[in-house]
Amino acid sequence: MRSGSQNRSRRPVSDEAVLEAARECLLTMGMRRTTMADIARRAGTSRQTLYRRWPDVQTLVAEVMTGQWLAVVDGVLGSGDPPGDRGEIVDVLVAVAAGLRSDPLLRRIVEVDPELLVPYLFDRRGVSQDVMLDRIESMLAEGRRGGTVRGLPSGVMARTVLLTAQSFVLSAATMADGVSVTELDDQLHDLLDRYLAPGGREGESR
Repeated sequence: MRSGSQNRSRRPVSDEAVLEAARECLLTMGMRRTTMADIARRAGTSRQTLYRRWPDVQTLVAEVMTGQWLAVVDGVLGSGDPPGDRGEIVDVLVAVAAGLRSDPLLRRIVEVDPELLVPYLFDRRGVSQDVMLDRIESMLAEGRRGGTVRGLPSGVMARTVLLTAQSFVLSAATMADGVSVTELDDQLHDLLDRYLAPGGREGESR
């Protein structure tokens, strides 16, 4: 048994393989039951190898979550130029919200381990939120330059948009009684389009 453990510790394993193993553990067991030993076993390596790269399971899980959410964003944006027209921007924002809400890992976390999300809702932003905020702000700045997005500061608008979209990602299911999530997404589209359209109250926010 000791020999097998030593062989696993010497076996090269990529970060991607470890992150995928951790993702599979989260999907099957949830956060509370997932340990470094479980992840190492699924990745075909040793706990010592994992601890050399991540200090604890929480840090490893946070990296999994960040990669998963940003993969959804990248899947919507694709490899082309980011949108700069308001209509295209709103389409992207709603598609990202829908993609995140239907993501298997996020759904599993919401159902089994919702406390994982609490710090990022009430205490601080996570890496994925910072990246999304930066991308939204860049799109809105481009929309402003093109005249299709209102003249408010892009940072203010980006934060307003992200806060709004987050509520539709995490809470839409609680309001889908008698209406469909698709109908709610249509309303999100209309809400964001009207908010971003030129002609509203401009200038510095109070």
